[in-house]
This record gives sequence, structure tokens and C-alpha cells, in this order.
Amino acid sequence: MTETHRPRRNRSVLVSGASIAGPAIAYWLHRHGFDVTVVEKAGTVRGGGYPIDIRGTALEVVRRMDILPQLQKAHVNTHRITFVDTDGSTIAALSAESMAIGADGDLEVQRGDLTETIYDAVRESVTFMFNDSIATLDDRPDGIAVTFRSGARHTFDIVIGADGIHSHTRRLIFGPEEPFHHYLGACFAGFTVPNHLGLSHEGMLWNTPSQRAALYAAGSGGQVFGLLSFRRPDLPFDIFRNLDAQRELVAAAFPDECWEIPRMVAGMRAAEDLFFDAISQIRMTSWSQGRVALVGDAAHAPSFLTGQGTSLALVGAYVLAGELATHADHAEAFDAYDRVLRPFVTLNQELANGGDTALFPATEESLQERNAALRTLSALPAEPEHAAYSALTLPDYE
Repeated sequence: MTETHRPRRNRSVLVSGASIAGPAIAYWLHRHGFDVTVVEKAGTVRGGGYPIDIRGTALEVVRRMDILPQLQKAHVNTHRITFVDTDGSTIAALSAESMAIGADGDLEVQRGDLTETIYDAVRESVTFMFNDSIATLDDRPDGIAVTFRSGARHTFDIVIGADGIHSHTRRLIFGPEEPFHHYLGACFAGFTVPNHLGLSHEGMLWNTPSQRAALYAAGSGGQVFGLLSFRRPDLPFDIFRNLDAQRELVAAAFPDECWEIPRMVAGMRAAEDLFFDAISQIRMTSWSQGRVALVGDAAHAPSFLTGQGTSLALVGAYVLAGELATHADHAEAFDAYDRVLRPFVTLNQELANGGDTALFPATEESLQERNAALRTLSALPAEPEHAAYSALTLPDYE
């Protein structure tokens, strides 16, 4: 495309949310010449010590962002995964060489390392409004008027909701979350706890058919990431914004007195970084309306069962920003964004399996079968490479 055919590049964009999708799309929009503001209700970018994966097409995105070398250095080299029985005894301690890729293939990094890396790449060129959020949106023919919780008012050409599975932006434009929220039958709580077991570059997993507990040490420090997940038939919508109720729900789901469960529950109750949510997907027939579009989990959360939430956020941010750069009309850009990305999203959402999985067996029989299989192994098998991970060839918007 010649320069004379390029669309106008000085459009102003407000991005709501500063986790992964928000700073990522801010990076690409700025690179395409847009005037970008990011608003975030927290005091800084959203981080967290838990591990996330970057695979397939998303690896090409971070390569094009020029941050791949930093992320390769931050790659978590897990040496061992230990599976413990319901009574706390060791089932198998498996080497995890298959997870130590990093150099040329899939990446596993701590979430905070990824968010800080993207933020560092864009912080000097994008305006960040921390400790604030959108209060109202008024979509007008000449722009979208935004009132912030702080009382500030500004008008933007476009607003992008990158504010997660419980997106406030989506609720303002599309209405309540319930019609888009597809619950997969389980909830989880993530948090950091003291490293009482002295873990180093390793993980430990404990299961019953209805519960899963994990401790994960990305390094050899004094803190480890803890995860408690549990099956539950109904979705507890009423506690998503009630931290005390979340703590009580998780504690009630783990009355067990074996292994590290009591200490993990106590740590969960005290943790300042507790992150609770349902294992769910967001499914929408359209990711845009008027001058507002959604990206990342706000548009199409796949659930952590797929391991593709981060990758979809990175790819979606790249595509949406690129289509806005290619089309002068935002409606045409949003249509193209949907057309390019939706098949990729659908394939990756289909990876979710709410039933039997190797890490979360659904029945006592499947749990015993898994344990028996683990006892015959010396190393953790490599995760199969799903075609969905690389199903999208990235357009070249530059």
C-alpha cells in the first residue's frame, strides 16, 4: 500500500485495561501512528507471579514487537514436576526437560515479566492513567465521550475494552456479562505463599477427582505460586467482586487435612495478591459496537484449560491495531478484525475440555489410571503441539 492510500493516523484511542492485551494493543497502535491513552483502575500494570505460555502465532507477535530476546531470558526452566497422592505421598517425581524450550520454541514466563516487558516498551510513548476507570461512554457521530471515575472528561475517536473476562467496558456497551459467559464447571484461586518446602524451579501437583492443588516455584526464592482449583456445578456470579466471599468459598472447597492443603488454605486467606475466578469462556457473536471494540479476554477468553489466553490476547491486539491502521473507517476495521481473528479464536477455544484431563482427572477411576501411568515414567511427556496454536498466519500491516 502506498503512502497516499494510507488512512489518517492521528486518531485518538482510549484503551481500558493494563494487563496484557491493553499494553500490547497500545504498543501496536502507537507504532501505527495513533494517539493512545490507557486507563487502569489499579496503581500499575497488572502483573502476577504465575506462569503463562506464549505459543505458535503469538511468538511471531512478540518477535515483531522486538521483545522476544527479553522474554527468552525470562523463560522459566522448570526442572521437575512432582505428583503427590491424596494422602500426600509421592506418586512420581518427573524431570521436565520437555518444558525447557525457550530459545527457539514455546515460552513460559511469569505473567509479571511479560506485562513489565510490554509496559517498558511503550511507557514513554503512551499516556497511562492509573488509579482511574471509565464511568460512562456516550457514542456520538463525531466521537465517543468518556467520563472517568475521577471526574475527568475526554472525547476519543475509538475506545477499546481490554479489561478482562469481567470487562466493565463490555458491560457498558453490550449489557450484563451473563449471556456471554460460558462456565466450564470449575473455579480457581491463585496466590503467592511462603516457600516452606524449599522448592526450586519445580512444581508439585495434588489431585482428587474434584480438587486440584499446585505449588509452583519459578526460581528458588522465598515465595511460590499456589493454585487451588475445584469443580462446582453452579457459577458463583455473586462473589466475583467480593474478596471475603471468595476466600470462604475456596476454603470450604478444601477441607482436606493432607499434604500442604491446610497451609495453602491459610496462605490463600492471608494473601494480598489473591486472584479468584471461574474457569470459563467468553463467547460473543460480535466484538464491537459503534466506536467500541473488545480485545483479549474481554472479547474471547478461552479459559486457562487451553493455555492460550495470553497468546490470543497478543494476537488479537496485533490484528485489531493493524486493521485500524489499514482502514480509515473504524466500522470497516472492526469487521476485518472479526473476519481475520474469529476462526483462530474458535479453534483455540475448542481446545478446552471441562471433563477428563491428565492434570485434572474427573473420576476416581481416571485418577488411578493417571497415577499408574505416571509411575512408569521418568520424565514428563512433551505437550502435544496443537495445530490451533499456529493456525493464523499474521498479516503484514507495515
